[in-house]
Amino acid sequence: MTTSYSGKSGDKPVIVWFRDDLRLADNPALHAAAETGLPVLCVFVHDPALPLGRATRWWLDGALRAFQASITACGGELLVLHGPTFEIMCDVLRTLQPAGIFWNRRYGLHERNIDSRVKDYCKENSIAASSFAASLLHEPWTVQTRAGGRFRVYTAWWRAVCEMGDPACPLAAPERLCSAPVPEVLAGRTTVDALALLPKTPDWAAGLRAEWHPGEEKAQDYLGAFLNDTLEGYATLRDRPAGVSTSRLSPYLRFGHLSPRQVWHATKRAVQTASHEISLADQDKFLSELGWRDFAWSLLFDRPDLASTNFRPEFDAMRWLDEPDMFTAWARGQTGYPLVDAGMRQLWITGWMHNRVRMVVASFLTKHLLIDWRKGARWFDDTLVDADPASNVMNWQWVAGSGVDAAPYFRVMNPVLQSEKFDPDGEYIKKFVPELRHLPVRALHAPWQASPAELTRAGVRLGETYPCPVVEHRFARERALAAWKASTG
Repeated sequence: MTTSYSGKSGDKPVIVWFRDDLRLADNPALHAAAETGLPVLCVFVHDPALPLGRATRWWLDGALRAFQASITACGGELLVLHGPTFEIMCDVLRTLQPAGIFWNRRYGLHERNIDSRVKDYCKENSIAASSFAASLLHEPWTVQTRAGGRFRVYTAWWRAVCEMGDPACPLAAPERLCSAPVPEVLAGRTTVDALALLPKTPDWAAGLRAEWHPGEEKAQDYLGAFLNDTLEGYATLRDRPAGVSTSRLSPYLRFGHLSPRQVWHATKRAVQTASHEISLADQDKFLSELGWRDFAWSLLFDRPDLASTNFRPEFDAMRWLDEPDMFTAWARGQTGYPLVDAGMRQLWITGWMHNRVRMVVASFLTKHLLIDWRKGARWFDDTLVDADPASNVMNWQWVAGSGVDAAPYFRVMNPVLQSEKFDPDGEYIKKFVPELRHLPVRALHAPWQASPAELTRAGVRLGETYPCPVVEHRFARERALAAWKASTG
């Protein structure tokens, strides 16, 4: 997979082509380029043909600004380009005639095809091209069954990964870069401002700005805070959406401000050196979440059509409903089920949603409302700051029942029971559905069951200040099971 480059070649620079790896530390491509001792040109191409949701566009703006500052601080410069990736990179290579180009591998089919074309161009023009593993614990083809095939069940895959031992230790960030001069005339040369990634009219990103700060430095802060304050008890508390119970590292992994190897080794160090006891159950459960992300990429690597095609073909006959009003109620957090609505509002305000609640809202869309999982996945792609192309579609298919290692379709999550179990005091609901905050706790999970007096005292008028349920749970469950039986039967 890798063509190596070593040695010097006059004053020719080397290029580091950055993508979803916007960090200095544990960046194998940058590390290898710096080791050549040659001038380094850092390049990022924003290709408008590669779809980015509105929330990830917002994050990318901050990520590029933070990374530019980091590159500048160590003596380099980040060249930002805009246009079709292959054509832009060929122009860069023609213009600079570099001694070599370095990048970290990607695993989506479209991205792999672009990388292969660039590598072919380099071979035809005698430019050394080197690619590296950087964004996963283990690349998709390295984890195989004893028979040499691919895993389709996560528990077996994870067992095999654990038997492989720890991934390689992270690489240090380069202390200094020898910056290469940038040609004045270069196709697609632009600035982060000119990319116009931020929303303007209306500016809906106030909640994102209040919640998140993209960049490698902030990623390390989040990781340290999680390991110090939240990892203890993670195995049992991670399903509670109120308060801080998870790492919230997903957007930082999505844009490569952190590598999985950094997280893996930092977690193990934290457990070994903590002044208080952190259980191995907490450690192993958290590390398995890193594994789930790898598993998703392994699946997408083998099934590039996963975002549009059911993994289980029997679901092709599923009779999804086309009800735009129902979808809108779900997307806006107006279903009448408080936990579902809290999750969808958290997503809209902050660009993120607690993982347990993601499962509940996905189950509600696909099973209570019988709306195609692909529509939900597209909504998440547009609104999540951590919209990961592999994890998003695998998780949606898992919940819908159409995916690999999927939850059985007949397991229809009851949003009221989920709310009572995982948000027992209603703190999460009160935060994101404030119109219900004065209801007694027992009524928060199902306001339609509150007495008229309780509703009046709380200032709640069902159907006016808060919607009535858009569908009744028992009816929805029976309808979903009937649709599933009809499609498989």
